Amino acid sequence: MGITGLALTWEARIPGVAQRERRVEPFREQIAAADPAADNVRAEDLALAAACQAGELRGYERLYAWQGARMKNLARNILGNSTDAEDAVQETFLKVQRSIASFRGQSSFVTWTFRILVNTCYDARRSRLRKKEVAADEEREDEAPRPEPRAAVAHPSLRLALERALAKLTRHQRDVFLLYEVEGFRHAEISAMLEITEAASKNTLFQAKKNLRQVLEPPRHSDAAGARGMV
Repeated sequence: MGITGLALTWEARIPGVAQRERRVEPFREQIAAADPAADNVRAEDLALAAACQAGELRGYERLYAWQGARMKNLARNILGNSTDAEDAVQETFLKVQRSIASFRGQSSFVTWTFRILVNTCYDARRSRLRKKEVAADEEREDEAPRPEPRAAVAHPSLRLALERALAKLTRHQRDVFLLYEVEGFRHAEISAMLEITEAASKNTLFQAKKNLRQVLEPPRHSDAAGARGMV
């Protein structure tokens, strides 16, 4: 899976990559509760929900203006390209409109919307995989497989290393990592989107970071052995 356009503001927060100190979690839940702007965000969320439930087109326009860029960024990170991301966001708004009557306010309206988006991206990813499998089967039946062209050698960078490392995570680990570290959602919100517990979200994030550290950190014993050989 590609991760085109990945925002890497979290680079410095991966243990062992940009810093060696153990990261202290920022306790975003507590920070959000103390933020004076939180009340305004909740009020806007409630107003949007009410407007969309009333069938007001303006409500959906406000939702897109507020969260559209964030939605497209998350969809692009999950699906790997902007075209599929745009389609997923459009499909999400259609689904929100069709199922708005089922919104009961058990989570914020934005969280509920992003849950639909994540599921839409999952569906698109599964559909794309099935199409690739069918195409591969047809190609094997029609002709011998053609050799894949060599990709151009990319300039080595931390971004490329991180994107490759993310691709080695499980789908679940990658999605939790993207939602928390890249998009800035709290574990309570992620649990609602992915239909898991908050504890499961935190544990999955911990495992994702652990796996990333193992992929990105060079083996220390090799350096030590090389230094001894030079003595």
